[in-house]
This record gives sequence, C-alpha cells and structure tokens, in this order.
Amino acid sequence: MTLHRVVVGLSGGVDSAVTAHLLKQQGHEVVGIFMKNWEDDDDSEYCSSNIDFVDAAAVADVLGIEIEHVNFAADYKDRVFAEFVREYQAGRTPNPDILCNAEIKFKSFLDHAMRLGAEKIATGHYARVRLNAATGRHELLKGLDASKDQSYFLHRLHQAQLAKTLFPVGELHKTEVRRIAQEIGLPNAKKKDSTGICFIGERPFREFLNRYIAKEPGPIKDPTGRTIGQHVGLSFYTLGQRQGLGIGGIKAQGAEMKELRARGLRGAGEHTPWFVARKDMVKNILWVVQGHDHPWLLSPQLQAQDASWCAGIPPAPGAYAAKTRYRQSDAACTLADAPQTAFALDFSQAQWAVTPGQSAVLYDGEVCLGGGVISAASALPE
Repeated sequence: MTLHRVVVGLSGGVDSAVTAHLLKQQGHEVVGIFMKNWEDDDDSEYCSSNIDFVDAAAVADVLGIEIEHVNFAADYKDRVFAEFVREYQAGRTPNPDILCNAEIKFKSFLDHAMRLGAEKIATGHYARVRLNAATGRHELLKGLDASKDQSYFLHRLHQAQLAKTLFPVGELHKTEVRRIAQEIGLPNAKKKDSTGICFIGERPFREFLNRYIAKEPGPIKDPTGRTIGQHVGLSFYTLGQRQGLGIGGIKAQGAEMKELRARGLRGAGEHTPWFVARKDMVKNILWVVQGHDHPWLLSPQLQAQDASWCAGIPPAPGAYAAKTRYRQSDAACTLADAPQTAFALDFSQAQWAVTPGQSAVLYDGEVCLGGGVISAASALPE
C-alpha cells in the first residue's frame, strides 16, 4: 500500500473519527480539518457546529493528530444556500446535501487540503472508490452497509475528485464502526448520527423557510376541482407530503369516492389520507389527492437535467437501476439516449412522488454512474 499525507474532514461525528483512526492505523500521515459552513444562527439550539468542533478536537487529541478549524461559510452561502432558496422559490424541492458535497466538501475542502500538501482527502461517507483497470477510470461504489450507503449524495463527484478521495468506513457496517470507536476510547463513540443539514437541523422546516421566502397563500384543490383548503405558499410543500396540509376530515365525493373504492380503499372518506400531488405555480394552486397510490402520485417516466457523470461521459443507453430519492430501493429502469447534460428514464414499475428538484441517480449494480436533477415526471393515466 502506498502511504499518503491525508487530510480528513472531521465533523465531530463517529464516522469521520473512525475514518481518521483507520487511516492512521494503516500508516498514513493524517491531519484533521473541521469545516464550518453556516454562521447565521450558529448560537441557536438547532445548529451545533460549536459542539461538533469540541467533539472533533477531542477526537484529534485521542488520535494524536493535528486539527484545523476552517470557515467555508461564505462559499456555502454563495454556492449552496443561494441555490437552495432559488429552487424552493421556483416550487421545486432541492437536495442541498448533494450540492454541498460537490461544491464544498469535495471542492473548497479538497482545494484547501491540497494547499496543505495533502495527496488525498478522506471523509466518513459510506461509499467506496475503485480504479477500474480496464478503463483507467475511478468508479464510485455503494457502501457495503446497504442501510447506510451514501453514494446517492456523492453522485456528482467527477474523476479528479474521486482520484483524490478515500472512504475507509465504506468498507464497514455501522455496527463495526461503533464497535471500533468504543474499543479505542473515542469520546464520541455513542454520539447520535446527524439527521439534517446544519442550517436547518431539527427545527420546524416551514419556520426556517419563512425567513427567506415570502408567503403567497392560495387554494388547495382535489382532482374534481373542489377547493378544500388554503395553502400558505407553494414553496412550503413537496410532492408526496402528507403532514401539515390542514385538510383532515374532508370527505371524498361522487366520482372521486367511486375511484377510491375501485382501488380497494374501503371506508374511503375522511379517514383516507391526503397527499400533495401537483403544484401549479402559474395559478398558485396546490393539488392534493386521497390515497397513497393515486395515479397522480405514480410516474412511469422522468426527465432530468444538469446531469453529472462520474466517468466524465454519459453511460450507454440500456437497462440500469435508479433512485429518485435517498431512502429508496433501486428501481429497474431504461436509460434512453443520454446527452451530456440531460436524460430520460423509463421505469419497469411506476415510481411514487417523483419530485422536481430532487436527484435521479443511476446505478449499474454497485457502481454509481452519476445522475441529474429531476425536471419533470409523467403521471399514470387516470
């Protein structure tokens, strides 16, 4: 094994801590960096970067490595957060974690690490990188722990980034990572996993968006055109959303009731849940449907743009698998001709609540090929 000077992104969590330990154990020269990416309300209960830095510094002390505190908040606000707000204002649902990885963790952080004389960087992501001897290209692979695989969030990494990146915990299951952390006495061995991006954290999401996006109330309508409520602004809802609609107890009527019962939803009416199905940005209408499997929520096809391919070139047309959201099993699909920046997917089984602004990520077995931002999806015929 070739030994390197490796700069590790220490987040304060257990995964990055064990990453640093494993690399040091292998004989690499390891340096830690803590990235501060958000400042606006960093002293609030929702954003824990000060606590996280204390945890990261304690880990560095136990491992006997240097740690540097680096502030990327300006880059984050310009290149990630500004896009996040623009997408919500346009009625789409972005995934800022994907953009953060591409723009901050594997660009700003990578550039900074190279200035420090690093040959490689490493993070605590559950993914793997492999050099394909036949093609000479680096491949992004799923993490071995299927329940923790994070390749979906990393699909925009390109060859230059993959060539410089190590993901040691991608070879392990989370239970093993926790065991190692406890065994070597890491102070954060039992620290709970982070569940959100820093600037939102655990806070009420609508309350956070209120600061940046003006409310434009409008009607909530069902498929018959009946107005059944009032929304606070289309930006505050996402396709497939069930909670927070404020329309509980509204009964389906007439043809809609017949359709619900035809789909096996006995007792359909006020107890059948409502879901956000469409957003009309021009007329400011939020369309909702009753029943999880309503045709409006099922899409056999999608189109994506702003594509990014790990190999630097689009994959050949053919049969693959794809995810249209992180917590989803791979879905069999067919890729049509894929120009460099856009593509279309046809699914063997219609996918639920395919959401513009989210990412469609393509897989060939365990290899993550890349993906793009969903721009449109077709619904099943009624």
